[in-house]
Amino acid sequence: MRLFLFLLTGILSITLFEACNIAGASSNNYGVTAYQTTPEGLSWYAIDDLDKMKNLKDKKVLVDLYTHWCGWCKVMDKKTFTDQEVINYLNENFVLVKFNAEQREPVTFRGETYEWMPAGRNGVNKLAFKLMSGRMGYPTLVYLDSNLDKIKSSPGYKRPDQLLAELRVL
Repeated sequence: MRLFLFLLTGILSITLFEACNIAGASSNNYGVTAYQTTPEGLSWYAIDDLDKMKNLKDKKVLVDLYTHWCGWCKVMDKKTFTDQEVINYLNENFVLVKFNAEQREPVTFRGETYEWMPAGRNGVNKLAFKLMSGRMGYPTLVYLDSNLDKIKSSPGYKRPDQLLAELRVL
């Protein structure tokens, strides 16, 4: 009976630990919790989290700039960001950020606050405008180094093989 209770306690503990990992509530080396963890294992952070992150070390940052109406953004989420090779490479080399370029709430990045402004179809957050150098097209991936300096922006949908090729030369 004791063995049964011991095994049951162990199984329940492991199950609870795994449930926390799936929900994105697990601890990490960055000092912040991801706001979204996909079932495939990608942890997405908010743009505001970058200023609070610790221990980026040699990891670069991939900022996925999207809008709620962008069809190609949704295709990229379903086809590219679910590819196992892409997931493995991103998890090993990048911190991932999802940023709605039309977000109306102010965001803070590198100590500066960026507000929404009327422009284009639904307006744009000034940080998105800055990261994309005023070339508003979705999806756009923006790559930052571990100091949060912009490396480059890359507009347009990317298949898994295209994204992997782009990531490997950064």
